[in-house]
Amino acid sequence: MPDSLITSEVDFDAPGKNAGYLRLPHSVHRSAYGWIPIPVICINNGEGPTLLLMAGNHGDEYEGQTTLTRLANELQAEDIRGRVIILPMANFPAAEAGTRISPIDQGNLNRAFPGDPNGHPTWMIAHYIEEVLMVMADYAIDLHSGGTSLYYPPTLLRGMGQTPEEAATLVTLQSAFDLPYAWVFTSGGGTTSTGRTAMAAANRKGVPSVLAELGGGGALDPAILAQTLRGLRRILHALDMLPGYEPDAAIGTRELNARGLVYAYDTGLFELFGGIGDMVTQGQTVGQIHFPDTPLRAPVPVTSPYTGMILCKRFIGRVARGDTLLQIAADAN
Repeated sequence: MPDSLITSEVDFDAPGKNAGYLRLPHSVHRSAYGWIPIPVICINNGEGPTLLLMAGNHGDEYEGQTTLTRLANELQAEDIRGRVIILPMANFPAAEAGTRISPIDQGNLNRAFPGDPNGHPTWMIAHYIEEVLMVMADYAIDLHSGGTSLYYPPTLLRGMGQTPEEAATLVTLQSAFDLPYAWVFTSGGGTTSTGRTAMAAANRKGVPSVLAELGGGGALDPAILAQTLRGLRRILHALDMLPGYEPDAAIGTRELNARGLVYAYDTGLFELFGGIGDMVTQGQTVGQIHFPDTPLRAPVPVTSPYTGMILCKRFIGRVARGDTLLQIAADAN
């Protein structure tokens, strides 16, 4: 066992459905010998692969947290073959506060891997996920969204795979999830990855992994929740872990490569011309920034440095220099 100070109330080898907490020691004024409770569910039924499902990597991304909670309630041990480990609020302090980063240590979990077993809480969580949970997993899925500040249509993110076998597995996961879009990375990955994300942690452990962006704006869309739950059940079936499930017909996924981000260079109120899915060209005016604090100042146009499709947009109207306004992507080569 790695030298993590985090302990689990759940026996990951025990049969059946078991729920409890990962106990992260946290000594504070209120509680000298206290611990942070990170919810965890393990559903285990005989021989088969292990699938790690996590959400709440960023605390203001609610879609995955909600869907995994529902899946944990609905899925019974007798339904599955193998083992499903569910971490619905991975960075619990951030998820409890509804903030992207932890209010305890200002840690962004998806920038903290491979973590530190003796570090601040966020880094301790990252270490436990990479060195304990990923080691047990055969596959991993990390559910995200645009959070409070951004909005994505349901989009799967994946690498190309380092081997033909891994590439085929990633395509299987993408096809089964059956989201409208897939953002395919053209570089990175592999066991030598130096990335600081959960996907990089999976890569280092040789675990085929995908991520999903599922809406955002600090709200829940019932249609996206239904789409996400459907996708997870289809993945379980595709991995031969949910044999009794009968998937419906696939809708199809449009594969994209990211072109880049559009940033604000002024502080004010951003008005977007158009929306998700619209095509833009390099140099095209895609919006403007207004300045109500200087009423006679004319709005400043925002232009796209890229040609492609608007994949992601800012959800909050107020912007400051350096804020992301849009992400542009184009059909995969």
